[in-house]
Amino acid sequence: MTPSGGRALVSGGQGGIGRATVVALAADNHVVVVADLDGSSAPPGAVAAIGCDLRDPAACVAAVAQAAATLGGLTVLVHSAGITRDRVTWKLTPEDWDAVMEVNLDAAFHLTRAAIPIMRENGGGALVYVSSINGERGKFGQSAYAASKAGLHGLAKTVAREVGRFGIRVNVVAPGMVRTPMTDALPEEVKQAARDDGCLGRLAEPEDIASVIAFLVSPAAGHITGQVIRVDGGQYL
Repeated sequence: MTPSGGRALVSGGQGGIGRATVVALAADNHVVVVADLDGSSAPPGAVAAIGCDLRDPAACVAAVAQAAATLGGLTVLVHSAGITRDRVTWKLTPEDWDAVMEVNLDAAFHLTRAAIPIMRENGGGALVYVSSINGERGKFGQSAYAASKAGLHGLAKTVAREVGRFGIRVNVVAPGMVRTPMTDALPEEVKQAARDDGCLGRLAEPEDIASVIAFLVSPAAGHITGQVIRVDGGQYL
């Protein structure tokens, strides 16, 4: 399989941002495989879906290997999977803390660790982690989520320094509130507060995030690495 774009693995590819990312990458001639808890069917734009419990390090490694075997290599990794367990810190259980860290941050490490040797063999690549502005500013009731997303920033900046010499770039996209099934369930006053925080008067659509991810893995972003790019409509100024 020799796409004119690249060979891409998207974790969380069944979610709102993940599905939009798959479509955006496919439109740029990438061949895309998704890894998600539900691997029963591939979303539009993907050639295959891999069932993967991202809390399991061995499953993450296996997903990267399976994606590379399916695609004939790997040049793009997007970690868009994420969960939240919202409670004030003193009411947050250790189990909930661990679950958020395992999916949001630990999986990024395990996927990255497995992908780098393959990308080196392929002559380079690009990684993008989907974070949040709450990883920079914090958020009431989101200590686990915010800490996990802040961890992605440190991971990306460090890995970028380590792998740039191999032609591999690592960046982070940090959205504000995005209109997804997860945020649709929030109270309307919470969503309105996010609109009021921003400059554009609306929540982001998944496609707003996906278009930036597609740019960051493209040759047009060939001199961009180690960056945290906010896509928040000015929500965090």
